[in-house]
Amino acid sequence: MSILLEILRPGFLLRDALVGSVLVGIVCPLVGVYFVLRRMIFLGVALPQLSAAGIAFAFLVHRTVVGPHVHLEVGERVLARLGASVFTLCGILVLAAFERRGRGIVEARIGATYAAAGALTILFLAADPWGEAQMVNLLKGDLLATTEKSLTVLAGVLGAVVIVLLAFQKEFLLVSFDRDLAVVFGKAAGLWDTVLYLVCGVTISFGVMTAGPLVTFGFLVAPPLTARLLTRHMMSFSVASAALGGVTSFAGFYCAYRYDWPLGPAEVAIAVALLVAVGAAVRLWRALGLRPT
Repeated sequence: MSILLEILRPGFLLRDALVGSVLVGIVCPLVGVYFVLRRMIFLGVALPQLSAAGIAFAFLVHRTVVGPHVHLEVGERVLARLGASVFTLCGILVLAAFERRGRGIVEARIGATYAAAGALTILFLAADPWGEAQMVNLLKGDLLATTEKSLTVLAGVLGAVVIVLLAFQKEFLLVSFDRDLAVVFGKAAGLWDTVLYLVCGVTISFGVMTAGPLVTFGFLVAPPLTARLLTRHMMSFSVASAALGGVTSFAGFYCAYRYDWPLGPAEVAIAVALLVAVGAAVRLWRALGLRPT
């Protein structure tokens, strides 16, 4: 209890890291809901990796054109955000264009994107002797290095994402469930697809910058899958996903602080453990014939 009270104190030393962690835990599941609805869960692992490749590429270009970057300076995070955002947004728009045209198998395209992004990340780092040593924290996501300024930017961006998702939920839901029906209803399906993908890209790029690809993917997928087992309506699905993401990110932070665990892996492990536990409980519930049909 004393550890919990210490974490909740206004003057807690790692308060910014805690708030940033919970923000990512709440907003990423709201985006991940649409990945689950579209049956494109693996897109959640390809895009964070693509974002990481963008970070590595941005630093390589900076070293080639301007010179070696200085680790921990303000411009470093701005440059990293720019690279992550450009690569993620371009990648998701290209994948969306192929999806609309129905070319090839969706899983194959996403798998190829993930493989290419992973390879490019390694190659960009290998070509930048300064970046290889200095970018480890940026690529894995250094939540503990979150500052008040970066937290303000993160809160502003993710707040705007939540507003867009809530304001246009009906349109996003319609194009995700039945694109043809959206066209029949006179909706600009292509436009709403693009807006949704842009929102996803922004969320993922900032999530990777803050928490890293592993945590971003974990919260894009695990809380929505857990919530899907417990809810039946879209609103409750979204709210439960965000709530589970926030709770598990806080629990992961507590465990990491209490037991000196790596923060990101601790949060993802707890989110996945909850998914496994809820899945097992639902199966048992059904086996006993207690779940209403």
